[in-house]
Amino acid sequence: MESGMISVDKWSSGSQVYFLTHLHADHTVGLSSRWSRAPLFCSRVTAKFFPSKFPGFDLSLLRVVEIGRWHSLSLVSPTSGSATTVSVMAIDANHCPGSLMYLFRGEFGCMLYTGDFRWEKSSNTVEVGRTILLDALKNEKLDILYLDNTYCNPRYSFPSREVAARQIVDIITAHPKHDIIIGIDSLGKEDLLRYISRTLNIKIWVWPERLQIMHLLGFHDIFTTKTSLTRVRAVPRYSFSIETLEGLNTLCPTIGIMPSGLPWAVKAVKGNENVFGSSCSTSGLNKSNGNMDFANGSKTLEPNGDLRGIERYCEYIYTVAYSDHSCFAEIHEFIELLRPINMKGIVSSSPSYIDPHYFFGHLCGTKQAFWRLHQKLDNEERLEKVETVEIKSTIGGTSSVAGRKRKRDQYDFLGRVSRVSLLRRLGHGVRIADI
Repeated sequence: MESGMISVDKWSSGSQVYFLTHLHADHTVGLSSRWSRAPLFCSRVTAKFFPSKFPGFDLSLLRVVEIGRWHSLSLVSPTSGSATTVSVMAIDANHCPGSLMYLFRGEFGCMLYTGDFRWEKSSNTVEVGRTILLDALKNEKLDILYLDNTYCNPRYSFPSREVAARQIVDIITAHPKHDIIIGIDSLGKEDLLRYISRTLNIKIWVWPERLQIMHLLGFHDIFTTKTSLTRVRAVPRYSFSIETLEGLNTLCPTIGIMPSGLPWAVKAVKGNENVFGSSCSTSGLNKSNGNMDFANGSKTLEPNGDLRGIERYCEYIYTVAYSDHSCFAEIHEFIELLRPINMKGIVSSSPSYIDPHYFFGHLCGTKQAFWRLHQKLDNEERLEKVETVEIKSTIGGTSSVAGRKRKRDQYDFLGRVSRVSLLRRLGHGVRIADI
């Protein structure tokens, strides 16, 4: 696709239409209340957040993209000046409320931009997304995949969010006389907080702006801004620090929990610094016997299931690998499913950055793309045979069930600010987002 037609998560001038994957701050750098360049496409949920996120924004610019439907865009080729049509389909990215992937199709071929995504096998959302993608690509090669490669490294193996949520509840219940501080972003982790509330039958404190987001999402009874009503508080991630927790512990016993797939580490703190830095100190974890000392040796808890992703840092802080990005195994499964001709990572300024070709280049190329198409045809032929057998069996008085589910960089297409840099709040690398 020619440059100057479509931008995704990139808000400078020069494009005819713009797409927003989700409303995390690293994806909206340059987007403001005064932005008025062209139509902006996003999910219905994301559109609901605009009046509070960008007061005064011209809402007439917003175009809602429905999931699983092809939308046709009439654009003009910057080179030839002739009219051209681009089709786009949205798929739920399973990252945070309103997050989307975008599949683009036109004279240039077929391109998929994942944005931030979590390809979790246990998720019904992912199962629906898999079906939508395979149906949309039924007779198409995927020419290029722009991939969330946040955790494109075998070291990143963490459990499902469902398991991680249970681990967090285990930590909370092991500290019945402690206040609990949980670090979160301005959007995301709602399912975690709701699970904690439902399981422990408690309300969750959030700051006022976060409460507004919760209300927009329809959560009216679970969250509060009154600290007297609960011992569990969800606080902005940037305010989560050792200094803060040390101060709180002079008032009452308090622990902090950081739900993240990032390799968080602790450093000596001077002044008002963030809790996580360059070197880590882990204690209280005994993975060899399956026990974790959650309370300074005074209590040993036998958690249900997987201990992967739980670490204890210093005296007051636990991290649990509750991640809204895909882990390495999930990235592998996603690429193996789609087998694109070409592939590029959208995260390039992370300290853990690895080009996805390093591990998964063997799954890309023209031969792999045609392999996927041929596999689909073979599967369809087998399905037809199964269906024929079923019909005959039904006639004979029996029945059976069968189913089928199934860098700035120098290239022009899409991009974003890295979300995974440990220093991301200082404003790390920006990538071009034009297609």
